[in-house]
Amino acid sequence: MKFEDLASRVDAQFKQTRSELEALVRIPSISADAFDQSQVRRSAELVAEYARDRGFTVDVKQVKADNGTVGRPAVLAHRQGKPGKPSVLLYAHHDVQPEGDRSGWLSDPFEPEERNGRLYGRGTGDDRAGVITHMAALRALGDDLDLGVTLFIEGEEEVGSPTFRDFLNAYSDELASDVIVVADSTNWKVGTPSLTTSLRGVCSVSVTVDVLDHAVHSGSFGGPVLDAVTLMSRLIATLHNADGSVAVAGLTAYDDAAVDYPEADLRKDAGILPGVELAGTGSITSRLWTKPAIAVIGMDVTSCAASSNTIIPSCTARLSLRVAPGQDPMEAAQALIDHCVKHAPFGACATARVLEAGPSFKAAGESDTSRIARWALEKAWNAPSVDIGGGGSIPFISDLAEKFPDAEILVTGMEDPDTRAHSQNESLDLREFRNGILAEAALLARLDGKL
Repeated sequence: MKFEDLASRVDAQFKQTRSELEALVRIPSISADAFDQSQVRRSAELVAEYARDRGFTVDVKQVKADNGTVGRPAVLAHRQGKPGKPSVLLYAHHDVQPEGDRSGWLSDPFEPEERNGRLYGRGTGDDRAGVITHMAALRALGDDLDLGVTLFIEGEEEVGSPTFRDFLNAYSDELASDVIVVADSTNWKVGTPSLTTSLRGVCSVSVTVDVLDHAVHSGSFGGPVLDAVTLMSRLIATLHNADGSVAVAGLTAYDDAAVDYPEADLRKDAGILPGVELAGTGSITSRLWTKPAIAVIGMDVTSCAASSNTIIPSCTARLSLRVAPGQDPMEAAQALIDHCVKHAPFGACATARVLEAGPSFKAAGESDTSRIARWALEKAWNAPSVDIGGGGSIPFISDLAEKFPDAEILVTGMEDPDTRAHSQNESLDLREFRNGILAEAALLARLDGKL
């Protein structure tokens, strides 16, 4: 097989590939509890149909966790390889985020629309593109592929994969593979393909500051007694140094990012307002990928509409902590809790608890498989590839690494800085999509010894 012939197959089939992607985007498979879960079943069944069309034995599975939680429908499909050939597990997820405020969309989020070479719609990038990348690469290779291939297309990633570990335990024999390709990440930018080699972990911590056992009149007692919101604000201010770097002791931080992120590009991509200074020290990519970050993502306090002239006795904030790759998330969460308790101002009572903890990921290093993956990316894009980190977290990758320690894990994706995953006007660059399909097909063919 020649690379040029494989590229011709991908291009010849791209119209059908796009049609399959658009059909999937039209299904509002939002896995959050408040939405119609029959739509998640619909999207799983469509993915299952695509897999059967490619000669796979397919089941739509749901597992029940020890705590009683029933998982969303996941597609588990298998095609037997020839003796002596490696086995590959291809992962993506078919569920999506809610559309949010529809007034912010320029087109219907569940009716795909092309504008300026990008396909707009919820899930076009995250992660229907990952699902269809697998399907299109398999169709391009057809009967020429002798690898053993398993498809695991999850249906609950957007709600934190609550039964992921249970699924791995229940179907470990079917999922065990030599190579795992996770198509749920991003590329550095349009025109520059990437392997994601590290991801930060994540912790969510709830902190409560109590000052009084009940609200009191602000005129009668204001002055000697500060309200809980003011004291919470002072506590939150201790989380960062004057330069904006994280001030919590015990958190890992290091600076080893391999690529540069110009400040002007960051400001444009993030929509930073003029005059707002960047926080932290070191390279921008290290601040995004290999150093901790803390954000206040919620606060329970009396609303302005319901306010009265009383001193608020209690305030609760939710803190999101991104953890540097390599640090245990529970260790990091405990460091944050210890800091909050220690720095409670004016002797206020501060209590905290962990709400969520997801592990980080750091690739094992250079290997024959990773070299093949970079070769495939560079051939498909006709451009050098780069290794990148992820500031966000995909905790289930660490679950895969723990369950299958001998497997090589490759983290790829079809997103780019303009994708706006989870936001309004999510989109997919169609040329990048084509290149990603070709890269995965080339990777599989090379692993199979056919290219």
